[in-house]
Amino acid sequence: MNSQTSPVPELAEAYRDISSSTIGHFGREGHLPGLMPLAPDVSLVGRAFCVEVHAPDGAILREALIACPPGAVLMVACVGEAHCACWGELRSLAALVKGVAGVVIDGPVTDVRALRQLPLPVFCTGASAYTTRSIGEQGRVGEPVQLAGVWVRPGDLIVADDDGVQVLPEGRAWEMLGAFEQKQRQDAERREALFQRWQQGG
Repeated sequence: MNSQTSPVPELAEAYRDISSSTIGHFGREGHLPGLMPLAPDVSLVGRAFCVEVHAPDGAILREALIACPPGAVLMVACVGEAHCACWGELRSLAALVKGVAGVVIDGPVTDVRALRQLPLPVFCTGASAYTTRSIGEQGRVGEPVQLAGVWVRPGDLIVADDDGVQVLPEGRAWEMLGAFEQKQRQDAERREALFQRWQQGG
């Protein structure tokens, strides 16, 4: 099975309740620093579909949206002009039509007010009123890309929420799942015990 075009739902489902910070307790490998959700109370799990954009040329994103399979997370590596936004309202709407699970962009976005009203999780570095335009389809689709200094490969598992973004190669995701689940159980037990003590006045 080609994980680039056929996401494996079992792995993504197994991580639905795993937080990014739980993964972060086991080291910084795979953490994408500086990429945060545009809107609060967000959770995103899915397989990576990769594209590299050469700002200010954003034409390659059309090809990426056409090729991106439903349920995948579009991972957008931005090279070129760092303050040029390659993503906005119309591309978010196109992603929703396509069934994309969410978008992670190593760069700024535009149309922030509109994006916050849409049910598409968007992670980025910030906002910009300066945007890409169609010039000549520079870029790459469906190949490994680098976001925030971390290599992301097609089919990697993406786990993202209000605390940030984690990237897990499939092998490591399966290998570490039990440890992550145990950590979350332990944290839940400690949380409940501390909450009870707090309610009882210490």
